[in-house]
Amino acid sequence: MSASSDRVIIFDTTLRDGEQSPGCTMSLSEKILLAHALEGLGVDVMEAGFAAASPGDFEAVNTIAKEVNSIVVTSLARALEQDIEAAAKAIEPAKNKRIHTFLATSPLHMEYKLRKSPAEVLKMIEKAVRFAASCTADVEFSCEDASRSDKIFLVEACEAAIAAGAKTLNIPDTVGYAQPEEYGKLIAHLKEHVKGSENIIFSVHCHNDLGVAVASSLAALKAGARQAEVTVGGIGERAGNASLEELVMALTVRKPYYGLTTNIKTPLIYPTARLLSRIIGQTYARNKPILGANAFAHESGIHQAGVLSNPETYEIMTPASIGLTDNNAIVIGKHSGRSALKSKLDSMGYQLEDAQIDKMMLAIKVLADKKKQIFDEDIEALVVEKVHRVPDKFRLVHLSILSSDIGVPPTCMLVMEKDGKECRHSGFGVGSVDAVFKTICHVCEAKPTIEEYSVNSISGGSDAQGEVFVRLAQNGRVAIGRASDPDVINASAKAFINALNRLAKN
Repeated sequence: MSASSDRVIIFDTTLRDGEQSPGCTMSLSEKILLAHALEGLGVDVMEAGFAAASPGDFEAVNTIAKEVNSIVVTSLARALEQDIEAAAKAIEPAKNKRIHTFLATSPLHMEYKLRKSPAEVLKMIEKAVRFAASCTADVEFSCEDASRSDKIFLVEACEAAIAAGAKTLNIPDTVGYAQPEEYGKLIAHLKEHVKGSENIIFSVHCHNDLGVAVASSLAALKAGARQAEVTVGGIGERAGNASLEELVMALTVRKPYYGLTTNIKTPLIYPTARLLSRIIGQTYARNKPILGANAFAHESGIHQAGVLSNPETYEIMTPASIGLTDNNAIVIGKHSGRSALKSKLDSMGYQLEDAQIDKMMLAIKVLADKKKQIFDEDIEALVVEKVHRVPDKFRLVHLSILSSDIGVPPTCMLVMEKDGKECRHSGFGVGSVDAVFKTICHVCEAKPTIEEYSVNSISGGSDAQGEVFVRLAQNGRVAIGRASDPDVINASAKAFINALNRLAKN
């Protein structure tokens, strides 16, 4: 793609930078599920992980490289030969592959982190990019902490990377320090002063520490950058990254202003974001742009009257434009057939194998016996919980709760499987959920700290499934468990056990 093209390359780093957020760790099967969703969404480049970080990261990158077809798969690598070698091996099966290597260029990082002189850093850049280019034709180089780098040295670093074979230059605002106007001017300065810049793509990767990641990214695109590095929902290190959905919809809604396009299929934005939310167990703030529950809500009488007359009075985009629709063409219930379920799953963006559809059929029938109507949200929850869950070390078999208001403490009686062996125990708590958690901990011989516990209704109605998220910490590790059930106490027990299984796997 030409550096002067009006199309923006969307580089998604949800699986790498996004997963580095505390509590956002995903299992291999969950990463694969999300990778397919991102490919369907129309993402151009997917940063599948940091192959050299761990055997698990290598496996994830390598498996995703085998699974996807149209998308470019890349792995991050430090400017070290062993990192680049690991990245090259991990992405080898991909039909379209890229190595993304990086090195800090700011005075602060060079002195205190790298302990290298500017001349030494230039040599490291040249050596790393040249080695990466010998492994694959598509190489991206990032000048870490570029927004706090000396402009003259940054130009030299970019030229060294281009001379060594880089096709994309990323100019990240690593710590979210830059302001939109100055960041746009930085990109314009590099395009004007870097020799060979007309033959490469400038990329931007902004963090949201000061709340301007999307604004800075848009300013950079306006100044000539043609790749934006983003995450779904804006998850990522510290305050997060630029949000894919906010950036894409800004370019879409304000196309006459920016004059830029993307390959993103915007009606799949909301389903993809909901999938991520269920995988990592984090909901979006009600006032979150694009994705929040209030994004298309109108309470003011004046606003309501205007929207009823013409939605454009207060809505600059439609709910349908991001995939927020009532899709009732196919109603799933206990009498639904396999082909109807497959059609529904396909329409929701889930490409499941035959064995996985069989699992879903069984789960649908069990749920249909408990509640009158099954909503799309119920199906989403079942896909994550039943098809792509972490293998169980602990499993709930039966649960019974006794609770009253006459002074008898809430009592939990449960039957669990622990490493395949059946265990029975009962215990008390200050409340029903507390009794459940304490009894489970006794059986599992675990003493985690409960950092967060939340309950949400998946859909409307008194028979709605309760969706529970539990965040546990133990021995310096954090895991999020999630589960759904028409009975909130059962959902709480399953979510707690799911988190313990994740801690056990880690």
